[in-house]
Amino acid sequence: MMHAETPLCNTCGEQIGFASDGNGLFVACHECNFPICKSCLEYEINEGHNACIQCSTPYDVSLTTVGVAEKEPIARNTMAGHLSNSQDAGLHARTVSTVSTVDSDMIDEGGNPIWKNRVESWKDKKNKKKKGGGKVAKEVQVPADQHIEEKQQSADPNAMQPLSQIIPIPKSQITPYRIVIILRLIILGLFFHYRITNPVESSYGLWLTSVICEIWFAISWVLDQFPKWSPINRITFTDELSARYEREGEPSELAAVDFFVSTVDPLKEPPLITANTVLSILAVDYPVEKVSCYVSDDGAAMLTFESLVETSEFARKWVPFCKRFSIEPRAPEFYFSQKIDYLKDKVQPSFVKERRAMKREYEEYKVRVNALVAKAQKTPEEGWTMQDGTPWPGNNPRDHPGMIQVFLGHSGAHDIEGNELPRLVYVSREKRPGYQHHKKAGAENALVRVSAVLTNAPYILNLDCDHYLNNSKAVREAMCFLMDPQVSRDVCYIQFPQRFDGIDRSDRYANRNTVFFDVNMKGLDGIQGPVYVGTGCVFYRQALYGYGPQSLPTLPSPSSSSSCCCGPKKPKKDLEEFKRDARRDDLNAAIFNLKEIESYDDYERSLLISQMSFEKTFGMSSVFIESTLMENGGLAESANPATMINEAIHVISCGYEEKTAWGKEIGWIYGSVTEDILTGFKMHCRGWRSIYCMPVRPAFKGSAPINLSDRLHQVLRWALGSVEIFLSRHCPLWYGWGGGRLKLLQRLAYINTIVYPFTSLPLVAYCTLPAICLLTGKFIIPTLSNLAAVWFLCLFVSIITTSVLEIRWSGVSIEELWRNEQFWVIGGVSAHLFAVFQGFLKMLAGVDTNFTVTAKAADDQEFGELYMIKWTTVLIPPTTLLVLNLVGVVAGFSDALNKGYEAWGPLFGKVFFAFWVILHLYPFLKGLMGRQNRTPTIVVLWSVLLASVFSLVWVKIDPFVSKGDSSLTQGCIAIDC
Repeated sequence: MMHAETPLCNTCGEQIGFASDGNGLFVACHECNFPICKSCLEYEINEGHNACIQCSTPYDVSLTTVGVAEKEPIARNTMAGHLSNSQDAGLHARTVSTVSTVDSDMIDEGGNPIWKNRVESWKDKKNKKKKGGGKVAKEVQVPADQHIEEKQQSADPNAMQPLSQIIPIPKSQITPYRIVIILRLIILGLFFHYRITNPVESSYGLWLTSVICEIWFAISWVLDQFPKWSPINRITFTDELSARYEREGEPSELAAVDFFVSTVDPLKEPPLITANTVLSILAVDYPVEKVSCYVSDDGAAMLTFESLVETSEFARKWVPFCKRFSIEPRAPEFYFSQKIDYLKDKVQPSFVKERRAMKREYEEYKVRVNALVAKAQKTPEEGWTMQDGTPWPGNNPRDHPGMIQVFLGHSGAHDIEGNELPRLVYVSREKRPGYQHHKKAGAENALVRVSAVLTNAPYILNLDCDHYLNNSKAVREAMCFLMDPQVSRDVCYIQFPQRFDGIDRSDRYANRNTVFFDVNMKGLDGIQGPVYVGTGCVFYRQALYGYGPQSLPTLPSPSSSSSCCCGPKKPKKDLEEFKRDARRDDLNAAIFNLKEIESYDDYERSLLISQMSFEKTFGMSSVFIESTLMENGGLAESANPATMINEAIHVISCGYEEKTAWGKEIGWIYGSVTEDILTGFKMHCRGWRSIYCMPVRPAFKGSAPINLSDRLHQVLRWALGSVEIFLSRHCPLWYGWGGGRLKLLQRLAYINTIVYPFTSLPLVAYCTLPAICLLTGKFIIPTLSNLAAVWFLCLFVSIITTSVLEIRWSGVSIEELWRNEQFWVIGGVSAHLFAVFQGFLKMLAGVDTNFTVTAKAADDQEFGELYMIKWTTVLIPPTTLLVLNLVGVVAGFSDALNKGYEAWGPLFGKVFFAFWVILHLYPFLKGLMGRQNRTPTIVVLWSVLLASVFSLVWVKIDPFVSKGDSSLTQGCIAIDC
């Protein structure tokens, strides 16, 4: 461990070191004793900075004895020593943040910021490289997809084989489906013609309310249905991928991938769950030198850091075990808990013995992590202290410096068999009072910048902390699209479906969301691609930087754009105007399109790297700016390993994003709690498309809240994000029309994602109508003629037929479709309703209202959480609707018994309407009662009170009955046969 009294280099944060003769510390400038180590001094001299940064006194060149050719390996070794020791984490966290502040303000002898000199140096290198045609120095870091055209021209037959294939839905399934959709649309038109032209005069208010609700439901159906017009399936060929990019005896040419895992509070997101996600990533079936895992700790918790220390040590045993025996899944908690025959397909005699030993190792590892969790339950008054006695920098989670620690890695610890392990990086961005940190979106953007400085893989895979790799070949599945030159040119991300563990067999609250992932997403894949759902997604890094795709909209040919009266220069002028307009398009926030960089002259290239362009877009980091220009990833030529950590700390400082395009046009977009929808929407508006990948073995699995209160709270958050987008400038109703790059059906899908919470208003009104009809003896439909009865029958048949045909081509079950329909009503009359009001209060009045949940009871048995009852405000509206409709049914039957046989006919339609509501709310009723009929008393009291008051007031006022119509005693509905 370094001593606190030893001076530290003001550039890299390392110890200054001793002079070459061994007498005293190394001193670069004898005038002001500016602290700088020998490695950094050599770097500055080699870059042409021959004077002291602080006093401008020329350096003594004789102090440097290492040549330029030898400098880089030494710097690499220095960095390896700096990063590999996990015991020095406190020192890095304590010193680097200060260094980054000084480094960003340092001025050279000419009065110019040092980062500008570095950019100029990088520009000179680029120009020399272009003239000389030299190769990139760090060729190993550049993925192989830059040589794709070379490969296609080679004699290798594998080079021309597709890596994926689209499997369209058979015509025998999709054609009847489309026909029924059109027929249903026609029937809806005829149905509304009848409803509007035949009002119920005796209960005009009820009739008008019902018609308005039905029209809104029809619009909602159109928005949901037509994006599913052309669904597709896809298959991948991972063997072809390996044959093309992993040739025997040669280094792997697969593209590198940076994994992002985000966590905040280890007491709410257990460290053991996060650790399992990390272990599944480290054991992924992919070249280790191509994998880096970044863990974002947005709560700056020492518990998270210490659990990663334990995890990195256990990974040295777990990773080789997984790869030797082809274990699936590679998250130990879920592997050892599988209730399957684990000996299937295992032929090694040592497997049983080694599995038993590994299970024991994992159980010991769990005990150590659980001990850390138990210790963290009570925070000491003086705060947490690290092993060296220094205070933990994150003791105040809202005011702490940036922290980075690299575990394992290419130059770090190896596994027990001596093999390299993927790099594991702990990141906690700086937080200070007075700064807006933007929650998860801000944390993801910090990871984008850190990874660009340290590894800069061309692709990024982001996961929630509770989503582990269930399929070790998931990354290869994504690369079948991203590394196929025939497919990848305009692909911004590959989205995988979400699958979940621990859900009850009946999936009472539609937690699996199968209809969305297996029906809607397949439909979107046939248009412009699936929406981004926040996890299980592989991004093309350049798309996150706001750049447009390589394939812009096709320009009109000169022959078609010119006429007899146009001169020969007209087509050229049109071309120039098109490019100029495209660059100024507000939808394409990129400075330029990467494919056009070679067409710029020297003056334009210098402008691209000027303060007016890159600085205001990407921030004040020359190393990061240079990385954004590397279309195929890899570290920048000017990157100095000795200062990498300093630069990484600098780009996660809390003020780095100020006055830049981060969160506005690049990275994860701010402005909504559902930043995932907004981020994907911006990419699609720029002309990118996405791809939906559904491997046979699910790529990722996570955990979902299975009890009623937590599920509604989750849905409330999603709906609130949609309302926020609706009230923002990014609303799909008006944003993005200028570029013409978002397809119409794709726009309809995005409109549906932001307007669906508003369906709660007509849905609550519509679910109240049956009770009102039963209590007042009125109905929303007049006497039906034979023709009207036919339209009603056709409407019901078309709804059922659409569902049956959807089940046929999608593969979802009837039960899953019904559960989805039920929860659409449950969520609509509860969480969505609250989200609408909360969204308007937040966006228009600035009032942030939180609906919290508090646990009341739980069972320890299997699926015990399913029966847990938690108090939350969103339970009141659906409970009230249930009580109202049950009271209405009882009142309706009582009234029919009193009036005799004639009253039973009109009663049938009203009771059917009420039972439609009760059946849809039945899972809610079952969840509310719990296993032993336990319900929060406050919910019952409020619901019964509201239902009773509403019923009594309604009967007293009776607003939908005309005063002169009091003689009416018969029902309003009868079918004329």
